[in-house]
Amino acid sequence: MATNSASSSDFPVSGFRSPVFHEALYRISSIAGRGNDPREALTTILAVLMDVLKASSGTVSLLNPDSGRLEIEVQQGLPPDSDEVALRLGQGITGWVAFHGRPQLVPNVATDHRYIALRSEVRSEMAAPMLEAGGQILGVINLDSDNLGGFTDADLDFFVRLTEEATAVMQRLWQLRHLSGKARQLESLITIGQSLVGKLEQQELFDTITRDARLITNSRACVFYLCNLQRQTLRLVSLTSPVITPLSDNELPLESCLTSAAIQTRRQVEFANIQSPEFRDVIDLPPDEALRSVLAAPVVYENEVIGVLAVFTDHVHRFNNDEKRLLAALASLGAVALQNSRLYSRVFQSEESLRKNEQLTTLGLLAAEIAHEIRNPLTVIKLLFGYLDLNFPEDDPRRTDVRVIGEKLDQLEAIVSRVLSFAKAPASLHSHWSLADMVSDTIVLIRLKLAQNKIQLRFEPPARSIVVDVHKGQIQQVMLNLLINSMQAMPDGGAITIRCDTEDRGGTHFALVDIIDTGCGIPEELRAHIFDSFLSGRADGTGLGLAIAKRILISHHGDITLVSTDENGTTLRMALPIAS
Repeated sequence: MATNSASSSDFPVSGFRSPVFHEALYRISSIAGRGNDPREALTTILAVLMDVLKASSGTVSLLNPDSGRLEIEVQQGLPPDSDEVALRLGQGITGWVAFHGRPQLVPNVATDHRYIALRSEVRSEMAAPMLEAGGQILGVINLDSDNLGGFTDADLDFFVRLTEEATAVMQRLWQLRHLSGKARQLESLITIGQSLVGKLEQQELFDTITRDARLITNSRACVFYLCNLQRQTLRLVSLTSPVITPLSDNELPLESCLTSAAIQTRRQVEFANIQSPEFRDVIDLPPDEALRSVLAAPVVYENEVIGVLAVFTDHVHRFNNDEKRLLAALASLGAVALQNSRLYSRVFQSEESLRKNEQLTTLGLLAAEIAHEIRNPLTVIKLLFGYLDLNFPEDDPRRTDVRVIGEKLDQLEAIVSRVLSFAKAPASLHSHWSLADMVSDTIVLIRLKLAQNKIQLRFEPPARSIVVDVHKGQIQQVMLNLLINSMQAMPDGGAITIRCDTEDRGGTHFALVDIIDTGCGIPEELRAHIFDSFLSGRADGTGLGLAIAKRILISHHGDITLVSTDENGTTLRMALPIAS
């Protein structure tokens, strides 16, 4: 049995300036720089507090926003089944501290009616709340002693101060993990969007949407229903779950479907527990008794409801705003991708459908919106971190911790800035742009893909500044298409050269951009038709890239031509009028 050796003489009021206090404070404050796993950090914090205050056992309980209960996150010295204990606010000493937001010292737990025993040897206890700056309760830290009066008032003061530091450390870790998660979600959304726009077969598209939605939301099941508003029916087109057998694709009447609420209101709807008796009569729920909470988002394109995307959890869960925005983004991506697929299926009958398909630029706007949502809290964190002015001496280990945190914040900001720069639309359709700057910006966008494909790129800028009057996004789209085509012609790596020059054609000054690769060249039978629609030399190609590029440049009063091609490589030339 551990003996509590702490006393008021060990931690007087002036003890906050003592070596013991500073050592404990440093051990806790330095946790943020040693890792980013909150559970490991809480385990270390509890161990430090128990060591310094000579406690026999201890717990860190966090408030679960879904259940509203305090659940033990980490514990030391208690029976293994203690982790299953969940307390209401106000229940037990822990619940009382959480409800009132005030620390408590109980010299003799036998005389306190609030005490709930988890270990029979405990004789005294103290608990301190983990509070946000605004007073919101996050959790409670408890320390137990096997001695009567095992803790003193001085111990409690010391404990409260260290708990405040521990809370600040955990908030930084939670915020960094949250921002990292948002950045990963953003990257996943971009990857999903790129994948979805390439799906032309509708069933493959539906299955991809539900699979990716289930993975990115970490849910038990995901379903996609198409709706027919004329017939007032829903039809299941895809269900992804590790355990549920696919349901029938028969049309279901809207009035008997739970997810129809999202269609009728055109807003997201959520239900806390679909196993409740009032949901027995709905007919669109997957047959899985483990399902509990559901969040359903309408799939809308151009103010037309296409269907509904719904995710299910295996526990009662209150969906937060981030989760709702994420599912809304996935539903929007699904709407754009579905419309994209439909337009491609009609393109052989109508050239007008193809032009409409080319206008689907929603993906960039979605990426920009999510990146903007990340930037706001990130900016606040960076400002607050900067205001701390943590200038430690050169030999202080905390100086390294501060540098690491700053670098990680800068890394997150760089990811957001790249996405915003890519998605940002020009102020008008045509503006004056430096040709060299446009090429350089395009190279930045594709540099990682070039490195992954072991391709060296060399840019030879013009001898003097060349300004063209163009739609920057469209011209960058053409450049990206040409560069990607060149990469695909060099599966084992190679080199690409971008060369800029000028030329006079009948009194008009043109800027020239040559893209030269060392690939396998274009087959002779295709060379005369490479700018025709639906001509592709790849099994997975659509044959639209160069045709669209040709139309874009012609609309700019320019052109694109094949200069040369053989087994040693290909040279394509873009020509654009120089701005007067």
